[in-house]
Amino acid sequence: MKKWIFGALLFVAAAAGGFWVSADKDMKALISHLPTDSNVLFWSVEQRDVGFRTMDRIPILAKANVIAKGDKVYPLPAGEPLKIGMDVDAYMKAQRTAGLVILQDGKVRMEKYGLDFTAQGKWTSFSVAKSFTSTMVGAAIKDGYIKSIDDKVSAYIPDLKGSAYDDVTIKQLLTMTSGVKWNEDYTDPKSDVALFNLHKAEKGMDVTVSYMRKLPREAPAGTKWVYKTGETNLIGVLVSSATKKTLSSYLSEKVWAPFGMEQDATWLLGSTGHEISGCCIQASTRDYARFGAFIMGGAKINGVGILPDDWLAPATSKQADIGMAGKGYGYQWWTYDDGSFAAQGIFGQGIFIDPKRNLVIASNSNWPKATDPDTVGVQREAFYKAVQAAVDAEAKPLLK
Repeated sequence: MKKWIFGALLFVAAAAGGFWVSADKDMKALISHLPTDSNVLFWSVEQRDVGFRTMDRIPILAKANVIAKGDKVYPLPAGEPLKIGMDVDAYMKAQRTAGLVILQDGKVRMEKYGLDFTAQGKWTSFSVAKSFTSTMVGAAIKDGYIKSIDDKVSAYIPDLKGSAYDDVTIKQLLTMTSGVKWNEDYTDPKSDVALFNLHKAEKGMDVTVSYMRKLPREAPAGTKWVYKTGETNLIGVLVSSATKKTLSSYLSEKVWAPFGMEQDATWLLGSTGHEISGCCIQASTRDYARFGAFIMGGAKINGVGILPDDWLAPATSKQADIGMAGKGYGYQWWTYDDGSFAAQGIFGQGIFIDPKRNLVIASNSNWPKATDPDTVGVQREAFYKAVQAAVDAEAKPLLK
């Protein structure tokens, strides 16, 4: 993740007076266990347990915009507990799950918490935010701020003109098929994801744009998929430039307030003031589940869609081959060939959506490792299948 987001927490000496008095339990716990490394990937498990629910309250990270809720709350009525054919408590322990909310047919079929987290808390999204950002592209097209996803990116971000991004369309950014060379290895200090976090922006330019306009091309645009957080950050700059609004205020305007999220959320800002749109929303697990319900319901407010009619189908189905059987990548959504799709972030953040079963599974976790597809990743996929099987088992008697 971004080292400059999770910068060294050396504020303690300067802030030890009045701040300590006002700090809540979570903050005091974090201050008592300060990381010795600035990168979240090297925080201890205990530091992450506290840090993931306090990202927007750590003074050195506290530059964030509010995603304001509205006056109404989208109801999440309780349903009959879902009988899942596995030990859910053991699963949550193995996953180090902080929050789990399962909605099916619009009702809460399961809601559980761990790691001293509660329904009232907010947990970081990490890359789950990418799917929020891509949805705002669709909204901007519907509102007339963006003409088409086939437009060149540099038409909306003039500072990219003359770079490798001159040949890249908005659609190719959304599907991560720009062909621009990028290294997302979080463990490599020379990777782009590490270097661009340390980059000093050119005067008057967004820090991400300043770094990425110097990158070389490695493949023709549209021909190669490579996961690139930096390009989602570019998408956020593009939306803000087109709408003349912050990404947070636009998300509040289009979704958060009118759909009825229960709590204000926040979105961390980069060094030049744009939201870190490839990461870093702080929201409750229940509101992540509500966003899943919003998307599954066609992204509609009072029956009126906020997205173009032809947006959601391609956005949530395979547009790029990621080299994994049965899976793909849409417009910043991970897709499954069975029609389900998901927003995913490191350390176990996720919103899984299965329209066929009217099912949403929102989860926030602190996995032992940032990514571990062969253990916790496999466990999560098995859990999704177990929930799907439980829903199918309930439906069978109705079909007789």
